[in-house]
Amino acid sequence: MNMYVASARGARTFVHKLAKGLVYPTITRIQQDSPFCQRAPSEQPTYRKDEKLEFSSVFTDLNRDLSFTDIPKDLKAHLSKHLARCIQYTVPDGKKNRGISVLASYKLLASKQDLSQDNVRLSIILGWTVEFLQAFFLVADDIMDHSESRRGKKCWYKVDDIGLNAFNDSVILETCVYAILSKHFKDKPYYRDLLDLLHETTRYTAYGQALDLISADMYNRKKGSPESLDHFTMDRYKAIVKYKTSFYSFYLPVALAMNMAEVKDDLLFERARRILLDMGHFFQVQDDYLDCFGDPEVTGKQGTDIQDGKCSWLVTMALQRASHDQKAELALRYGSTDPDDVEWVKKLYNQLGLPRLYSVYEEEFYWDIKELIQQIPGDTLPQQVFFNFLDRIYKRQK
Repeated sequence: MNMYVASARGARTFVHKLAKGLVYPTITRIQQDSPFCQRAPSEQPTYRKDEKLEFSSVFTDLNRDLSFTDIPKDLKAHLSKHLARCIQYTVPDGKKNRGISVLASYKLLASKQDLSQDNVRLSIILGWTVEFLQAFFLVADDIMDHSESRRGKKCWYKVDDIGLNAFNDSVILETCVYAILSKHFKDKPYYRDLLDLLHETTRYTAYGQALDLISADMYNRKKGSPESLDHFTMDRYKAIVKYKTSFYSFYLPVALAMNMAEVKDDLLFERARRILLDMGHFFQVQDDYLDCFGDPEVTGKQGTDIQDGKCSWLVTMALQRASHDQKAELALRYGSTDPDDVEWVKKLYNQLGLPRLYSVYEEEFYWDIKELIQQIPGDTLPQQVFFNFLDRIYKRQK
């Protein structure tokens, strides 16, 4: 199948303008023997099966410590079973890519003499702090979004005997992050760096969630009116993605591993941050595109961004390209659950060429970010740390 990309010349400038909606791309056909016609990296396993098993094997010990061993004795009879149940239900069932990324990155970053069995286990434990942080965010997010299901089962607050007690459980899940850190890393020279990084990431993610909630509230108050979509700008979209998703999903795992490997060069952290936040932005653009145009049999879910009135990449790009009449009609139909309205919005996206624009953007992003990675001297920061992430997201279909 032929693929399409724009000329690679001036890639960074082009991608910046494309993301802002300032240019329409010139398309060049790629030959059948091009790398773009090969199997997508995201279809290939990013982490080895043994790494996934190695990572998962530690969870039972962590749950036991957090629920039974390390809580006050006079609480055990009253609370331990609930804690164990909450942790088991909310933490381990995801893909665990964020946590495994800490392990995989540390193995690439650590010197041979530091890559002991004890340190590898510590990197796994550190990876689980990201998974507990993720569980904290998701339990709280599900309550705020009135969600019904998560990871193929009822949201924690929807479980019969839990209800809004789940909010307090989310706080407990956050405390587990720091309980794990204190128990296993308190005597390490980089302990303070881990604390600062996790506190900063939690704060930034909360900022992103606040912006997302405020945006949704602004939309709902004006829903159906001509000005209901006025605040769906690319600047707002980029801020939501950066702070709600990119920091904790992409930058945090690598930065944790860098701290554990005792990387001290601030410039390397800045480079890592730039690359990984860019990846996080693109990852969300992919999510938005797949929500609308992905195959539900592949993605595993029916997209609802249009019905939910989400500030997505597609609607912000559509608003930059639509005529005055199209914008007025979009404002009336966006956020509706009526199938006819949803279909009208999808047809508008197609009329405005957004699927084609996304395909071009995906290819340009790949080459641009690859160039940034290759500019990092391999003897200072292994490029494979970043290619692990890129391989996981490029050309993904779910």
